[in-house]
Amino acid sequence: MGNPHAVVIAYPVQGHVIPLMEFSHCLADCGVKITFVNTHSNHSRMMNSLQEKSNKQIQIDLVSLPDGIAEGEDRNLVPEKLYDSIIKTMPGYLEKLITKINKSFKDKITCIIADENMAWAVQVAKKMGIPSAVFWPASASLRALLLHIPKLIEEGIIDANGIPSKHQMIKLSPTMPAMNTAHFAWRCFDGKLQEIIFHGMYSNNQAVKDADWLLCNSFYDIEPSAYASSNLLPVGPMLPGTRPGQPVGHLWPEDSTCLQWLDQQPNCSVVYVAFGSFTVFEQSQFHELALGLELSGHPFLWVVRPDLTKAPDANYPDGFQTRIAARGQMVGWAPQQKVLAHPSIACFLTHCGWNSTMEGLRMGVPFLCWPYFADQFLNQAYISDVWKVGLQLNPDHKGIISRDEIKKKVDELLGDEKIKERSLDLKEKAKISVHEGGSSNKNFKNFVEALKGMS
Repeated sequence: MGNPHAVVIAYPVQGHVIPLMEFSHCLADCGVKITFVNTHSNHSRMMNSLQEKSNKQIQIDLVSLPDGIAEGEDRNLVPEKLYDSIIKTMPGYLEKLITKINKSFKDKITCIIADENMAWAVQVAKKMGIPSAVFWPASASLRALLLHIPKLIEEGIIDANGIPSKHQMIKLSPTMPAMNTAHFAWRCFDGKLQEIIFHGMYSNNQAVKDADWLLCNSFYDIEPSAYASSNLLPVGPMLPGTRPGQPVGHLWPEDSTCLQWLDQQPNCSVVYVAFGSFTVFEQSQFHELALGLELSGHPFLWVVRPDLTKAPDANYPDGFQTRIAARGQMVGWAPQQKVLAHPSIACFLTHCGWNSTMEGLRMGVPFLCWPYFADQFLNQAYISDVWKVGLQLNPDHKGIISRDEIKKKVDELLGDEKIKERSLDLKEKAKISVHEGGSSNKNFKNFVEALKGMS
């Protein structure tokens, strides 16, 4: 008998690659051989972002398959084309890869672990007689919403294409937070794409019923009622970024110089600002954010991706960089988990992506919430309304979050001892869940034992 050998395949965007990469490292630490599959495009970006040189061999095999999109074509520009192309192109290539590995190596593939958004991989596993696990990279509550789609249609809350009959707040259960129908995860897309995403999310949700395990990057304490209907086993919170010299799934090179800058700042003084990999600002909103950070009077570390604004380069307000030079730091991409763990961080101004939410909770950092799209509005509702570990930033009548609103909420958050206490309480609960005897730890160990039992 050989070692268990899993093929892991993530949907090819940053927020999906990161938790599956960390999950892969956790499995590799337990003796599971991992072949991690990226698209050619993401594989190239991830390898380029691996700046830390290490004599340590990378502990997982990184391979890539074509996604069917021509080289040089902007995959973010036409997401529906990428989505369609992946489903048509990748299953055949994945089958060939597994066949090749099984012929060439002693450790044959014993499991396929797929992002739920790559549910077609479960069908490849079924066809090849290989057990499969599905990894859900968002909250259990979002998955519960997808499972409720037939009921939402039946009750007339949405039509067959996911369009709400009216804007209203609904509750899936008495113990879950109210959801705004205008903010359902598929509603953030325009026109035809909204329908494609809606039907894609639901069909993926149905397709994974053939999987042997359903795992997710969360923990019981934070959304207990969502697990009753979602069939998920939480194994989180996953923590990327803690393995020097190993890939953690980042598609931009990290600027680690910001850690030295943080070393020079007082404890609990810095506002950390990062909006993930997709958020894009209009120039006027970008200026307002810059001026709000300046107005706050606090030191700040701001992640300004090369494509954070619609303009080719971030265009700061006149004189801004000179005025804030002594207390502001802008970087293209940060080692976020290390930043959030730094004692100088006071709060996290975030888009409320699920990975960022998990990292903030794990580090006990209070949140300022500025959701951009998809599930981020639901995550924000948990942060500010259920867990009460952060505050929501509210736009004005023009839809702009003003500099004054930013200053006001920074002051309010940093002056609220109750929020700090609740943040530290959830930090402790997150820690317990992944340590020996914790609920996520038990689920993870049971999964590893099942993999080993198959090899």
